[in-house]
Amino acid sequence: MLFWGEGSKERNRIVFTNADPDMMALFVRFLRDCYGVRDEQLSLTCNCFLNNGLTLREIEHWWLDRLGLPESSIRRAVVNRPSNGGTAKHRRIPYGTARLVLCSTATAQSIYGAIQEYAGIERPDWLDCRPGVPPAGLEMNAPGGTPTLIFPVKSRTL
Repeated sequence: MLFWGEGSKERNRIVFTNADPDMMALFVRFLRDCYGVRDEQLSLTCNCFLNNGLTLREIEHWWLDRLGLPESSIRRAVVNRPSNGGTAKHRRIPYGTARLVLCSTATAQSIYGAIQEYAGIERPDWLDCRPGVPPAGLEMNAPGGTPTLIFPVKSRTL
């Protein structure tokens, strides 16, 4: 359900961005435990400011440590420049946001199907399917019947 609110809806990849390291770690754990995703399948991009006394390397390693990912997961960061305009106080996020990407059509389609099943909604634009052919992660109960959610699960306990 986190992905429904925080994820990018693309047909063949999962993109999840947030500033909360616990939420990000839970999502990584979900991908590992429920879909067997390996560390080398995940890429991590940091989006941050550097006017907070931290180096880009420190920020990237902070995220890697919290998510339990290897350094090989890091992709080129997005470093923002602070604006001098305006006097409004902004919430400080010293470690910025992290963006996780998993390129996997089967996983993306299964997650989209699960969200629709649990929420009781239909979002055909999320699913990459042809009429009468269920998307990855779903199977038909009977020809032309209702799709049933199938998880490629090792363990459903989070």
